[in-house]
Amino acid sequence: MARDTAAADTATPGGTAVAQLAQRYCALVEHSPDAICVLEGGSIAYLNPAGMRLFAAGSDVLGRPLSEFLSPAEFTNPVRPNRRAPATLLRPDGVRIPVETATVLTVWQGRDAYQVVLHDLSAQRAAEAARRQMEQHFAAVVSQLEEGVVVMTRDGCIESINPAALRLLGCEGAELVGHSYQALSLRMVDADGAPLPPTAHPMVRTVHTGEPTTGFVFGIEGHHRGRRWLAGNCRPLDPADPHSAVVASFTDITDNRDRHRKLRYQATHDDLTGLKNRATILARLEHALAEPVREQISAVLFVDLDRFKSVNDRLGHLAGDEVLRIIARRLRRAVADGDLIGRLGGDEFLILLRGPGRDPAAVSERLHAVVAEPIRLPRHRLELGVSIGATRLSVAEPRSLSEVLHDADIAMYREKAAASA
Repeated sequence: MARDTAAADTATPGGTAVAQLAQRYCALVEHSPDAICVLEGGSIAYLNPAGMRLFAAGSDVLGRPLSEFLSPAEFTNPVRPNRRAPATLLRPDGVRIPVETATVLTVWQGRDAYQVVLHDLSAQRAAEAARRQMEQHFAAVVSQLEEGVVVMTRDGCIESINPAALRLLGCEGAELVGHSYQALSLRMVDADGAPLPPTAHPMVRTVHTGEPTTGFVFGIEGHHRGRRWLAGNCRPLDPADPHSAVVASFTDITDNRDRHRKLRYQATHDDLTGLKNRATILARLEHALAEPVREQISAVLFVDLDRFKSVNDRLGHLAGDEVLRIIARRLRRAVADGDLIGRLGGDEFLILLRGPGRDPAAVSERLHAVVAEPIRLPRHRLELGVSIGATRLSVAEPRSLSEVLHDADIAMYREKAAASA
């Protein structure tokens, strides 16, 4: 490239400056990472070291038309300057390399020529291909997940939603990408079953604030499989970016929730009658005695079924079990919805009357009436009675659990003794 400056007058200060500028330019061209070639009459008159490496050839490429090595062959004279264009370099060894070309006018050995810069796009194209492949793999994995995945912009627009999310939300077949999350038109409930508007969903807090939300539970109403319970998490895709999209993931926990609910029910209820079991009803009474203002248990009724032993002796335990189930239903019918009933064991029951000013005598009268109704079994008609011992609770007179049970038990035996006298 130094030959381009041969006409410069190096004897003058101005000529010296021009020579220095030419030398710097030549050094820049020689050390450029991009291939630079000079075209004279459409043929390669000069190729810098980076060009030699790109072409993977020696001086045998000099003097040959550049159009032999580029596709499309647009570099025959006249070449249009100041134009960038993608092309494919066809190396002498047959290797194809994607390049971007840029052409400018120059002077070569005192004559007009064109300088063509070829920027190797191989690394860029490889990176783009790797990114596309990664995105395809990621999309394929997400599409196969059993976990629902939804990506949303910070203004609440759905960018992507996988098939599992559509299935879990009951929106299969709906076109939701590009729409607001409010377009889901879901009837949701919170973990306690209360209505949950879409704008109050925990996921929306992450959308608006960028703060992660984990372990939230919500239900979907109107699903074709009935109410479904989902547990999810939501977090920004890039926590360092305040404008990052957010990703929400959720799984169906309906079966687990039902299983846990059944286990809790079995742990707290009597298998035969469905009433609270002994441990649960006594724990509720003990808690009420410890916090009387909050629980407001006004009276305790100890209930003992009369003549039940004869049922088991005459008709068998299967008939006795059916009688206990019938009596349990009648006890529920005789008390208020908020009252608590538990089976202590055998034919003994405990009833906790809730609310201030409850009259245990009135409740006892109803209990006597419902239990006295005839019980009809196959080929048998039974008439049973009940003995009830009641004791009132007062905040002004605190008592322990054992004291309350003792007082109610004594009252029950007094009534039983009076009935048999």
